[in-house]
Amino acid sequence: MAVEIRFTAASVARVRFAVSPLGETVLALRLLLGTGGHAVHRPWVRGARPLLTGEPELPLLRALIAGPLPSFLFPVPQERMPSMATELELLRATEEAFFRREYGAVLGVPEEEAPAPAAVLPRLAEALQRCHERLIAPHWRRMRAVLEADVGRRALTLVDGGVQALFAELHRDIAWDDGQLVVHGRRTPHSVRTVDAGGHGLVLLPSVFNWPHVGVDKSPVTTASIRYPAVGVGLLWEDPPPAPTGLAPVLGHTRAALLTALAEPLTTTDLAGRLGITPSAVSQHLGALRGAGLVATQRRGRTALHLRTERADHLVGDPAAVSRTSSTGM
Repeated sequence: MAVEIRFTAASVARVRFAVSPLGETVLALRLLLGTGGHAVHRPWVRGARPLLTGEPELPLLRALIAGPLPSFLFPVPQERMPSMATELELLRATEEAFFRREYGAVLGVPEEEAPAPAAVLPRLAEALQRCHERLIAPHWRRMRAVLEADVGRRALTLVDGGVQALFAELHRDIAWDDGQLVVHGRRTPHSVRTVDAGGHGLVLLPSVFNWPHVGVDKSPVTTASIRYPAVGVGLLWEDPPPAPTGLAPVLGHTRAALLTALAEPLTTTDLAGRLGITPSAVSQHLGALRGAGLVATQRRGRTALHLRTERADHLVGDPAAVSRTSSTGM
C-alpha cells in the first residue's frame, strides 16, 4: 500500500528534522523480538539479544512490538534532539481515545475492551527506559553521530535545492508530486492511504534500526512524520581487523587529525577540505588507518563514507567511548 501525504503551503514551510532515541529503541526491540532484520544489523543483534533476558515486561513488549507498531509508540519529537526522558513523558501523556484505538487495532480487540492508558503506559515507559539503557545507550554516541551527520547533509540539500530536491534523494520509495508526497510504491486504484499534513508540517527522522526501509505514521494526531534510513548505518557495527602489533606506523600529525575529525561520518572530500590536503592524500592515510582497525569505510555508489572505530575512540581519548565500554563490561 502506498501512503500519500497531502501538503498545504503552510505544511511545506514546516518540514523539519529530528532524531528520536525512543523511536530507535522501539525499532531495535522489533529487530530483537522478530526473526528478520537486515544483515547489516546482525553483529548488533548477536550481542544485544541476550540483554533482554530477565526483562519483566517482555510479554507486554512482545504483544505491542512484534507485529504492526502502534503509533503511540512514536510521539513526534517537539525538538531536534530530545532526550529519552522527554520522549517517554510524551508517551505517558498519550490521549486515551487515541491509545485505545491504536491498542485495539494492534491486538485485534474492540476499542471499548482496550485497557485504560494508566494501566499500560507507565509500565511500558519503564520497560522502554530499561531497554534503552541496555541496548541503545552503550552505542548512542556513535549512533547519534551518524544520525546528526545525515541531518546535516539533508539540510544542505533542502537549502540548495528546496523540498523537491530533498525528497528526490531521501529514498527510492519516496516521490514528490506537485504538493503531494507518495511513500511506498506506486499509486494504484484502491491501494492508497491518504494522510493530511494540514498546517502542522512534516518531521523527517533519520533512523538506524528502520534501515533500509521507510516508515510512515499513518495515524498522526497532528504533525506527520517519516522515518528514513540514515546514510552510514553500515559503519556502526563493522568488526575491526585484528589489533596491530604496534601503532607507530599509523600515527602522525595528519592521521591523528583524521581520527579526531572522524568522530562523525565524513566523506573523503569532507576530510580533504577540513585538513587542507588532497583527496588522494586522505585516501592514502585512511588506507593505513583501516588496516590498523581504526577507521571503517562504507561505499555508496562513488561516495565513500568514513567513521572511526571504537578502538580509535580509545586511542584519541574520547571519554564518552571509555565510559560506554566500561559500562558494558568490555
